[in-house]
Amino acid sequence: MALASDARVRSLNREFRGMAYATDVLSFPSSPDEASLGDIVIATGVARRQARAAGHALTTELKVLALHGLLHLLGYDHETDHGEMARFEQRLRRRHGLPAGLIERASR
Repeated sequence: MALASDARVRSLNREFRGMAYATDVLSFPSSPDEASLGDIVIATGVARRQARAAGHALTTELKVLALHGLLHLLGYDHETDHGEMARFEQRLRRRHGLPAGLIERASR
């Protein structure tokens, strides 16, 4: 996992997803022949603003973002899986005492 500036994440998001903004977390899966799942990059400025808006610590927000990114590396995709990722993320967050996640916040 890497923490990066908003400018760096904006550049990565534009390069790999064609979207010219700094998103909160990006996941880059490894190829099947590699030993790791892949990489997660979190935009520190976005994370800081989201933590402030949610009323919790930056470290808490980093955990929420890391979990979200990890689920993407495991193959979940909340844009296409009819709520499967959201349900699994919610279960894991509750088990580990984390507040509302990205999917849940977006649906409010």
